[in-house]
Amino acid sequence: MDKIDLIILKNIQKEGRITNVELAKKAGISAPPCLRRLHNLENSGVIVGYNSEIDPKALGFSLLSFCEVKLNSQNQATIQEFEAKLKKLHYVRESYIVTGEADFLLKIIAKDFATYQNFLYNELSSIPEVSQIKTLMVIKTSKKEPLIPFNQTSKKDQQEQFLAVNAL
Repeated sequence: MDKIDLIILKNIQKEGRITNVELAKKAGISAPPCLRRLHNLENSGVIVGYNSEIDPKALGFSLLSFCEVKLNSQNQATIQEFEAKLKKLHYVRESYIVTGEADFLLKIIAKDFATYQNFLYNELSSIPEVSQIKTLMVIKTSKKEPLIPFNQTSKKDQQEQFLAVNAL
């Protein structure tokens, strides 16, 4: 991965609907090699998808919470079973296996507190692998930055990224 690839990535993550011609201008190259580079970044798994960011509140999802979930066992079968059940829970938007007292950290959206309470009591708590749930309600989002901070990568990091991508 070279400087041009990083420029392409930086711009495509800011503006996913940018045209190839505009992206090529920003990268300082012509459109055909820019498109080839973009396809290479997609095919190598660096770019994993294109999404639109939608405000959940605009669709009535006003409650955001995080749940720390502790399982009754940390063996691989229990974790895999829980992960499979999580995929069916539509209010769970993100799930992370974490260190500490909890085993999982879940990001959950709901329309309101009653909806969340129903989800908690009738869905999440009813999963047999779950032994404890601790809910953290979000009062206000003070920072949300989904973009990767390209300006913070060192030359060494960039070289390692280049080697990793070219090894694929």
